[in-house]
Amino acid sequence: MNPSEVLLLAFLIGVIAGLRALTAPTVVAWGACRGWLNLHNSPLSFLGTIYAAALFILLAVAEIVNDKLPKTPNRTSLAGLIPRILFGGMAGAAVAVAGTQSIALGALLGVVGSIAGAFAGYQVRKSLVQALKVPDLVIALAEDAVTIAGGLFIVSRF
Repeated sequence: MNPSEVLLLAFLIGVIAGLRALTAPTVVAWGACRGWLNLHNSPLSFLGTIYAAALFILLAVAEIVNDKLPKTPNRTSLAGLIPRILFGGMAGAAVAVAGTQSIALGALLGVVGSIAGAFAGYQVRKSLVQALKVPDLVIALAEDAVTIAGGLFIVSRF
């Protein structure tokens, strides 16, 4: 895989984090456990453990449930953006390392992708609910499926 492709995937895993903060590190940890991503001898090698994968899976399931609750803060609020930025940066860094690219550049692209994903995802979800005249839950569930499938697609490219 050429460097441009790796860096695009680092940005895209950030977009995944912008949609669902914990899905990005979950699919990265899963991919590393499955041997799709090589994070050995990197500061992110802990993501390749079964313990990290199990923890992130549990947290991601909790996030998916929490997203449907009315008290959940908007993803574009500071409280919603901070975890997306942190996990997007970490996931972007992991994707970059797996593709033998700069960890710092991968983290930066993951952060930028997470911000873009959060704002674009919010607008798309809101627009689809209005245009299709369906409950938000329907679009939220579709967004969950797209996020999980997209994340798995990204990490399986290695």
